[in-house]
Amino acid sequence: MIQYAILGLLHYKDMHGYRIKRHIEKNFGFMWSVNYGQIYPNLKKLSDDGWIVIKKIEQNGEKGPPRKLYTITDKGREAFAEWLASAPERSMLLRDPFLMRFVFCGFGDSQRAIDLIDEQIKKYEGFLERREANLERWEKSGLYVRLISELGVELNQAFLNWLKRAREEIRSGELDEKTLSRKVSGKQRATG
Repeated sequence: MIQYAILGLLHYKDMHGYRIKRHIEKNFGFMWSVNYGQIYPNLKKLSDDGWIVIKKIEQNGEKGPPRKLYTITDKGREAFAEWLASAPERSMLLRDPFLMRFVFCGFGDSQRAIDLIDEQIKKYEGFLERREANLERWEKSGLYVRLISELGVELNQAFLNWLKRAREEIRSGELDEKTLSRKVSGKQRATG
């Protein structure tokens, strides 16, 4: 999947490896799990397959080796077009370590679950702020980019809504359990 994300980005313009890595990191993470360690090996494979070419650019007055600028080739455009026309490999899969932990929170302390939710709310509020700030910029990148950026905002907002609702239900459940516990204790004292 990463190789096609790279090819897609190179349709817009030639990029350095760091810029590709940064763009994938910031903008594609909500679509699938990104293993950033795969980006440079994939760039090498794409080059070996003739799908991209590497131009070495001397750094003006800076120390270090020449920077590499990646460019998509006609062969790469053809491979990308074939991938784009094919059916997606699998449906959406949400992988989130928080959700794996959350599903088992019933076996732990409910206050810790609320703390975890609060951490996630803070994180996703930051994501939402950044995504909303970028909407205008993405709108200028064309219809499809605008639509996917809007999806990112809507998914982010839906997750935030769910987190807030989950937090309130857990808090309510705690209150109900405490009330029930007090009632049971009171009945036991009254009959005892």
